[in-house]
Amino acid sequence: MKETRLVIFDIDGTLVDAYAAIDASFNHTMLQLGYPRRADAVIRRAVGWGDENLLKPFIKRQDLKEALNIYRQHHKKALTGPGVRMLPNARSLLRRLKMKKLRLAVASNRPTEFSMILLKHLKIDKYFDYILCADKLKRAKPYPDILNKIMRKLSVRADQTLYVGDMTVDAQTGRRAKVRTVIVTTGSHKLKEIKREKPYAIAARLSLDSLGLR
Repeated sequence: MKETRLVIFDIDGTLVDAYAAIDASFNHTMLQLGYPRRADAVIRRAVGWGDENLLKPFIKRQDLKEALNIYRQHHKKALTGPGVRMLPNARSLLRRLKMKKLRLAVASNRPTEFSMILLKHLKIDKYFDYILCADKLKRAKPYPDILNKIMRKLSVRADQTLYVGDMTVDAQTGRRAKVRTVIVTTGSHKLKEIKREKPYAIAARLSLDSLGLR
């Protein structure tokens, strides 16, 4: 195994718990358009494929454009609310990885504008050498394009890269990019679902040990 030079992180459910903001913006949108509220657990199961795909299953096609506008306007404020927080050990892990002189990047299906609001609000944007979101690509995760572009940008090979996510879509993306992938069980997918994807490793929480970077 080559020495790791680059660690790429998903955001939601991996580094950050922003589910409270997502739940609030989602149900605000539903109520504004006359749709029923949804339980937090139902909303969280739909997270991970971008905001358009989050809303699409719950509304009529002709309402999608308006729904996205309502959701995004609300979400800009919700992401800076008190319910948005770093997951345990995430901030200290980023600090320690930078001390080890590793390159760090973000690969998220969340749109760029909202990813940056979140990362800046939590004051962790400074840790990343490159931040790439699906709205800058033709194809989102689980296609490997997002990881491949980051590796090209930072001139790092797949065998020198580690990807860290929390969902089955992250495991699929890493496998397609031929990148070692660690899935943490702090997101919305159950352990049995993650195990079916057979990632390189599964971890209960973030740490140098759980990422194999001690």
